[in-house]
Amino acid sequence: MNKLSLKSGIVKDIIIVVIGIAIIWIGLRVAFGTENPFYVVSSGSMIPNLEIFDVIVVQGHVNFDQLKVGDIIVFNRPDGHDKVIVHRVAEILNKDPLVIRTKGDANPGSIPGTDFPITKNDYIGKVVYVIPQIGYVTRILTPPINYIIIAVIVGVMLVKQFGKPKPTDNATLESDKDKTDSDESATSADKSLSSDKSYFTNEPDKSHDKDSELR
Repeated sequence: MNKLSLKSGIVKDIIIVVIGIAIIWIGLRVAFGTENPFYVVSSGSMIPNLEIFDVIVVQGHVNFDQLKVGDIIVFNRPDGHDKVIVHRVAEILNKDPLVIRTKGDANPGSIPGTDFPITKNDYIGKVVYVIPQIGYVTRILTPPINYIIIAVIVGVMLVKQFGKPKPTDNATLESDKDKTDSDESATSADKSLSSDKSYFTNEPDKSHDKDSELR
C-alpha cells in the first residue's frame, strides 16, 4: 500500500512539473508575442554586440512599422525562409509598405537575399534583452537530455521531500521527562530549606540582656 501511494505521489509530482513548465512556456509566448521568444546566437556576424552562445529575448509585440535604423531584429531569411537571422536595421528602403535592409555589425556589407529586402512577412521581433553565454546550457538541453535532466531534478526534489527525518514520540517524551525532573529538583530544594530550622530560628537578643544587667 505504501509503495503504491509513493508511486502515485511521484507520478503526480512529475505531472505537476510538466504542466508547470507548459504553463510558463505558453505564458512567455503570449507575453512576448512570438512562438519562440528565445534564440541562441550561432554566428559571429553581430560581434562584439552579440557573441556566439548569447541568448537573445525577442519581443514580437513591437510592430514592424515602428522599427527604425539601429534596432536589432530577428527575421526569417527572405530568400526561402530557411534560416532565422539576427541583424541590425541599416536602412529604410521603402516606407509604404515598409521595406528595410539589415546588416551584421561584423559584416563588411549587407548580403542580398539575407539582409534585404526585409518585409513584414519576414519579421519575427525586436531584440529586447541579451543573456550572455547562457546558450551553452541550451545547446546541452536537447532531447532526450533535457528530459533526463528534468527527471533528475524531480528525483532530487522527491528524495529531499521523503528523506526528511520525522519527529518521534521519544523526543517529546524526553522533553517532558526533563521538564518533570527539573520540577522535582525545585520541589526537593524547597523541602530541604524548610526542614533546616536554622534559617528560621530566632536567637535571643543578648545585647538587650546585657544592658539590663548594667542598669
